[in-house]
Amino acid sequence: MGLTPEDFAVSTAPRDVVRRQYLASAAADLDALRATLAPDVEWTEMTGFPLAGTYRTPEGVTSNVMEVLGRDWSDWTAHDDSYVVEGENVVVLARYTAKNKATGKAMNVRVAHHFVVRGGLIVRFEQFVDTAQVAEAARVD
Repeated sequence: MGLTPEDFAVSTAPRDVVRRQYLASAAADLDALRATLAPDVEWTEMTGFPLAGTYRTPEGVTSNVMEVLGRDWSDWTAHDDSYVVEGENVVVLARYTAKNKATGKAMNVRVAHHFVVRGGLIVRFEQFVDTAQVAEAARVD
C-alpha cells in the first residue's frame, strides 16, 4: 500500500521532509521516497557498510541503496527514534532492523543520520553506523 500525494504535500519543514522519507522507506514506496530527494542529492553510505559510497540523483539512491537492501535483507527497516533539528540540518538517532537473506542472521543496530534539507527536499544525507554489526549479520559462518 503506497502513500498518497497528500502525505507528501503537507509541509516543507526539514523535519517533516525527513520523516516522510522514513515513512516512504518503511512502506517500500520508492516513488514517494524519490519525491523527498533533490535532483542533485548526495547520499553517502558509510565506509565499511555493504553499500558504502556516495550516490547521486533520486533514482541513483533508490536503485543503489534501497533496492539492494530489499534484495539482500528481509524486513529492512530504519526506525527513526529521535530528531535534532537546527535550521536545514536534521540529525536522526535511529536503528536498523533486518534479517540477512543469505545468512538468516538478524541485526538490530544503532545508527545516526545527518540530512540537509533545502527548499523542501533532501540535498544531502550521511550515514553513521556500527558497520561491524552489519557485517557480522551478513557474514556466512
